[in-house]
Amino acid sequence: MAAFDKLILGVGVSSFAIFQLLFHVLSSWVSARVTSGFNNLDQKRKIEWNSRTVSTFHALVVGAFCLYILLYDEAVNADHVWGDPSIVKLNLAITTGYLISDLLLIIFYWKAIGDIFFVIHHLVALYAYYFVLDRGLLAYFANFRLLAEFSTPFVNQRWFFEVLGYSKSSKGNIVNGVLMTVVFFLARIAVIPVYYSHVAFEYGTEAFHRLGFAAQSAWFISSIVLDVMNLMWMVKITKGCYKVICLIGQGEVKAHKNGKSE
Repeated sequence: MAAFDKLILGVGVSSFAIFQLLFHVLSSWVSARVTSGFNNLDQKRKIEWNSRTVSTFHALVVGAFCLYILLYDEAVNADHVWGDPSIVKLNLAITTGYLISDLLLIIFYWKAIGDIFFVIHHLVALYAYYFVLDRGLLAYFANFRLLAEFSTPFVNQRWFFEVLGYSKSSKGNIVNGVLMTVVFFLARIAVIPVYYSHVAFEYGTEAFHRLGFAAQSAWFISSIVLDVMNLMWMVKITKGCYKVICLIGQGEVKAHKNGKSE
């Protein structure tokens, strides 16, 4: 095994171990000191809390790494199909460790955090990332998909506010809800035309044919499945944001009426 492949394996295994440690030990320890509300949660919600804390940490680390690659990795940006995947592999090794860790936790704590859509999401992503980690191809497109992680902290924060008992009309909840919708749209939906325009540009080229049927299938199937799921989630989030905006409107009407009555 080449030295770099050993490094990638080491990063993946370390990532798995760190995310397990975060879930089982560090998340509870830190959360109990940050907010007293954590200790008042039942066991089921504590499990989901820790899962979402780990999810947010992963999103921040991988999202920052992803953005750096898109801006500064000349090799990958110059050749979207066969560009040197070294830096992308490191990022995917972190994500792979997280996905395997989270998948095992979902299965083990199914009654608390079980969700078939997340299982499908994780398995599809792992299937696609295998081709990058093992064969070093499609690094640009694999990294591009990780832009989606920028929306994760806002989605998790919405849940944190909910279980801590924050009113849906509270300022923090409203601001986060709007930001969640905007960032989710920008990171997962608005980029779809950009992503597939790059796919179309590569389709039929010599580089594309060198991929082989297995890699081509993994590329197309994983992309379509993940984007269908993102569109489904976007619909739900948009409906939630609409309700939040309605709450703002109702609050303004009440304030206006109170002002008149006084």
